[in-house]
Formats: sequence, structure tokens, C-alpha cells
Amino acid sequence: MIKNIMDDIISERKSKNIEDDYGIQNCWNKMIDILSKDINETVAYLENCSEEDIYFISEVFEDVSEQLQSKEYIECLRKLDDKFPNLDMTKDIDLVEEYI
Repeated sequence: MIKNIMDDIISERKSKNIEDDYGIQNCWNKMIDILSKDINETVAYLENCSEEDIYFISEVFEDVSEQLQSKEYIECLRKLDDKFPNLDMTKDIDLVEEYI
């Protein structure tokens, strides 16, 4: 279920103009809400995301971490960092880890 919802939100986010702060923030808020509900569902979803999807989801890593307060979430992000080294997320994940 989370995949279908997130696919729609990511598609909406991709369509936003870089200068559409309100539209982008709205997409981020939707992502944060969905990804912060259930750690197990979130981790399972993230483990199966494409590199492009993770690129867009990474925009809300910090906010989701603040909501979840979960080491399991951080471990999942570290695995994604290893899986997608081109996204260069290590520093972002280090920052995210400070929220727990």
C-alpha cells in the first residue's frame, strides 16, 4: 500500500518546478506523513526503491528520522547509501543520525 501512495507523491514531486517552494513542501509533508507512520513498512518500502526514488525521498530523511526516532531507520539508510553510492548520502545520513 505504501508503495502506491509514495509512487504518486514522488511523481507529483518530480513534476514540480524547482521554484515551486509551496508545491515541493507539500510533497515533502506528504512523504514525511506516510514514511513516519510505521517503521517496519517504511524500511521494507525503502529497501525496494529505485535509485531515482531514493534521490527524491532523501529530501525528507531528516524529518522522517525526527519522527521515527529509530536506529533501524538509520541502518536502512546506511544500506541504501552502500547500494546507491552515486547519491552521496553519507553526510546527510550522519546528520539524520543526530536526530535520534
